[in-house]
Amino acid sequence: MKNITVNELKSKIDAHENLHLIDVREPHEHAEFNIGGTLLSVGKIQSMMIEDIEHLKNEPVICYCRSGQRSMMSCLMLEQFGFTDVTNLTGGMMAWRDKFGV
Repeated sequence: MKNITVNELKSKIDAHENLHLIDVREPHEHAEFNIGGTLLSVGKIQSMMIEDIEHLKNEPVICYCRSGQRSMMSCLMLEQFGFTDVTNLTGGMMAWRDKFGV
C-alpha cells in the first residue's frame, strides 16, 4: 500500500490523471461531503462485497475516509483481495477540508 497527501491527490485530480477514488466512509458521511469517489463502505469491503470495483484490480485505486484510518484498513484488505495499485489518502477528508475547504 502506498500513501498520498491531499496536495498530491489534488494535483492528480486537477491533471485529470487516470485514477479511481473509493470513499470507504458511511453513506451519511459521503452525502455530507465528498470529492467524487465511489461509495463503498469499509464494512462492505470487510464483507468482501466488492463486485462494484472488481474490474479495478489492476487500475490505480485511491481510498479515502474521514481521517485515513478506515481507508488504510481498506487498502490492506483490497491488496489481500488481489488489487495491485492501492493508495491511502493520509489525513482523509479532515485534511482535505483543512487544506481546500468544502
